[in-house]
Amino acid sequence: MTTVVSYLKEWQQALQNEINYLKKFGSNKYLVSNGRLLSTDGSFSYYFETSSSLRIPVGSTIRLEWGGISQNGRILSSEGIGVIIALEQSFGDLISEATLYHDPWELLEQLIERLDEIKKDKQKRLRVKKLIDPSMPATHPVEKIKSTVHELVLRSKYNPVTFVWGPPGTGKTYTLARTAANRYFQEKRVLILSHSNQAVDVLIGELSDFIKKKNRFREGDVLRYGFGTSEQFADREAVTTSELLEKQDPGLAEEKVTLLEERKHLKQDIARSFSKRDTNQLLELETKIARVLEKIRQKEIQFVEDAFVVGTTLAKAASDPAIFEKTFDVVIVDEASMAYVPQAAFAAALGKRVIICGDFKQLPPIAASRDPLVKEWLKEDIFHRAGIVDWVKDGKLHPHLFLLKEQRRMHPDISAFTNQYIYQSLVGDHESVWKSRNKIVESAPFPNRSSTLVDTSLTGAHCITERTSQSRMNIWQSLLSFQLIHESYVSGLRSIGYVTPYRAQAQLMDLILEDLYEKERRLADIIAATVHRFQGSERDVMIFDTVEGAPQTRAGMLVTGKDSERLINVAITRTRGKFIHVSNQSFIRRHVFQGKTLRQLVDHQVKKQQLVETKDIGTWIRHQHPQLQWMHARRLEKVFQDLDSVRESIVLSLPAQTRLTAVWEEKLKSRSKSVKLTVVSNEQWQNLQPEQRIVETFPFPFIIIDEALLWLGLPLEGAKEIQPPYVAARLESVKVSNYLLNQIITKE
Repeated sequence: MTTVVSYLKEWQQALQNEINYLKKFGSNKYLVSNGRLLSTDGSFSYYFETSSSLRIPVGSTIRLEWGGISQNGRILSSEGIGVIIALEQSFGDLISEATLYHDPWELLEQLIERLDEIKKDKQKRLRVKKLIDPSMPATHPVEKIKSTVHELVLRSKYNPVTFVWGPPGTGKTYTLARTAANRYFQEKRVLILSHSNQAVDVLIGELSDFIKKKNRFREGDVLRYGFGTSEQFADREAVTTSELLEKQDPGLAEEKVTLLEERKHLKQDIARSFSKRDTNQLLELETKIARVLEKIRQKEIQFVEDAFVVGTTLAKAASDPAIFEKTFDVVIVDEASMAYVPQAAFAAALGKRVIICGDFKQLPPIAASRDPLVKEWLKEDIFHRAGIVDWVKDGKLHPHLFLLKEQRRMHPDISAFTNQYIYQSLVGDHESVWKSRNKIVESAPFPNRSSTLVDTSLTGAHCITERTSQSRMNIWQSLLSFQLIHESYVSGLRSIGYVTPYRAQAQLMDLILEDLYEKERRLADIIAATVHRFQGSERDVMIFDTVEGAPQTRAGMLVTGKDSERLINVAITRTRGKFIHVSNQSFIRRHVFQGKTLRQLVDHQVKKQQLVETKDIGTWIRHQHPQLQWMHARRLEKVFQDLDSVRESIVLSLPAQTRLTAVWEEKLKSRSKSVKLTVVSNEQWQNLQPEQRIVETFPFPFIIIDEALLWLGLPLEGAKEIQPPYVAARLESVKVSNYLLNQIITKE
């Protein structure tokens, strides 16, 4: 039997191994330029310009690399564009360009310290033991249960540990907020924690709204401690520390605003015209700001002392004595499936009772190191490590697991897959979702269909790896997905999400939206992101782009690996009314095993007759965007008009074994003498008389005209993995054209 102290030591070692990895291979890096030496008083302070705003806390440890030399330092000022750092040694008077590394490993060090404190406290060790080994019998009176909320209230009153399994749309926030309110009405002290600011904001917002509806809201009783999003609380009573400060000490609040505004203007002056006098003034200003912030800090400590309900992040709780030196009657950990096991244990040690809430079928915690201890304790959640999941695998619910089993988010045609394949039919649909999503379902694209598989089989070999990150991308599927966004928007839908497993693909879509949909994004809620960024949010329409396809010879680990079920589950369950799956059905069937979630999803959608085939493209594309047009690849009038209008350059991708028709050859050879032709191919193509050849085996044909106009799918003779109807896309976008050009590596 492993003792609690043994667990604590293992967790500390896992955290230390992760810290060591981050110190050696730190991932958060920023390019800084035009560095000037400011002073040599004790340490060497430098001012650097930054390309974007850095939000690194003052005092944070950083590493600077320049010309093969690496040196540690700390942040003296970091708000807006421009940063001042103190280094141990001089790099000289001027540094043209350097790389600044910062990773929040200090937060992990603070967690190690908290675990040390648990070792010395018998009561805290006992709380951790009950969390990691919840074998004690459940003692809540089952016969008294009146409702879902009442069951959680009773469980958390009578049992030291309660695990809440909250699948998407099952009312997790509603249930937790009312449970916390119940304990507040009994004048119990409640601590609400999560790994993300957004989750804390949502839960505190729901809680304060409920208390207000009951006419029992008292200023200062409910406190959002730490950094919160102001929009979340814009129309609510004061719940954040800054709002309370404005009410209780407006002079101090105003002084802070004035100083921060002064710093902002001073930094703008420095960016325009650097001077040592200004930077010295900035350092003096940072000292004044630090003094004011310390006064505010003392006020905030008092706010925490006076509050009955405090909401903050796990990281803030572990780093702030105002939290970790207190004991609470109930601790609620939301999104616990994304928290490290040591974080969950630290949270449990702070409370007489703890509620651990999350969904172990969604994304796991993220850690960078491949160390075995990191894998065991930082890459898997508390539900797995406490044995809760083992019971579920055996078809039973652990005595201390409370399942929220009725979803109200997704239309039942969407949830049918996740309810059966992900949640083993333990979750059902509330009757309201049949009607509440009808307006979305009735809209285009695909009217009266809520779940659709848009098949990209045999449309070309477009799946490549991004040049620098090696993340997969598929430009054909990104354009097709943009068309789906456009059709949704034109039909009146204003809440649209685009989600993909691959960061490069998410960035490519963001680029397309930036160039083609700037105005629409201001008028609607349209976001493109990886699955990891989408957890915790939802949209009326979700477009899930799996990216996979030829010329790749296997599907990526993100859609086939250990965590692929969780990733795909998140992608689907963000949806309220219309789930559109953009996927290469033939590739998935060839390269993904039947037991894998992605293959099950494709098979399920085909079986349920939710398939839209490539040949149907002409029936659902109803609104051609001015900058993106789809047309038959054998009709060459438009592309030849564009080639006749070239001013400066043509870049032509001709994959291996392409044989151009005489019509194409003649059109390319008859170009103006002022036009530079670059051929991307591993063949010579001397008959085209190119001014430049890039020796690169690119898998699909394309034409880029004047670095601003992209033709994808032409010349058709160069296309592989393709069958009728032959479709080409014409995209007017400088950004996408340049992005694609940057993927071509020039070889000697």
